[in-house]
Amino acid sequence: MSSWNKWIFGGLGWAVGGPIGGILGFALGSITEESSLKIQTGSPNTPPGFLANDFSAALLVLCAAVMKADQRILKSELDFVRNFFNRQFGEAHTQERMLLFREILKQDIQIGQVSQQIRQYVDPPSRLELIHLLFGLASSDGAVGQEELNVISQISHLIGVSQADFNSIKAMFIVEVDSSYKILEVEKTATNDEVKKAYRRMAVKYHPDKVHHLGPEYQKDAQDKFKKINEAYEKVKKERGIV
Repeated sequence: MSSWNKWIFGGLGWAVGGPIGGILGFALGSITEESSLKIQTGSPNTPPGFLANDFSAALLVLCAAVMKADQRILKSELDFVRNFFNRQFGEAHTQERMLLFREILKQDIQIGQVSQQIRQYVDPPSRLELIHLLFGLASSDGAVGQEELNVISQISHLIGVSQADFNSIKAMFIVEVDSSYKILEVEKTATNDEVKKAYRRMAVKYHPDKVHHLGPEYQKDAQDKFKKINEAYEKVKKERGIV
């Protein structure tokens, strides 16, 4: 009977939590078939993903999609996810989450369905947070590969992140000509006043308080984004001699 676990859990997960719930339910069912691990429903050990608006579940599924993009699963990427678990759940439950995540990595993830669910239930600031975290994952080995970039770009478009916002976050991780201007979402030909207005607009958009509702574990990443906005503005100010 246990061989049906992954299908039962997957079906229930989909029914309650849509595509993301289905993916995590299938993974949970696979774990119960393959090991004696017991996860108590309703306890602090309950895996995320059975609610349609569960941000952590969305992040895990998208992390798996990005990691599978280049057909390689790197230690640096697994370490990135493990560190995320540590920050969110603590050391005690990290092993459990990694077992779940490894099962997610074995699945064929339908990015379109998952992204549609995220676009419907996740607020815009949190979607920007997702893209920033995915770039962090992709760059964990020192560089963002083209396959990873293509998948993140696809996800970004499907979840409703604008091209300007995508380019801004991309410029935080991939240094190109005029990266500071791209981060601020302004052309190099902009006037000093336009640069100042762009900075104020971006400072509001990426202020850590925008994702305060996600919990303290996401504040470090939000602060990193905010810091990159400030660093870009300081660089442009220095280049232009703006006081």
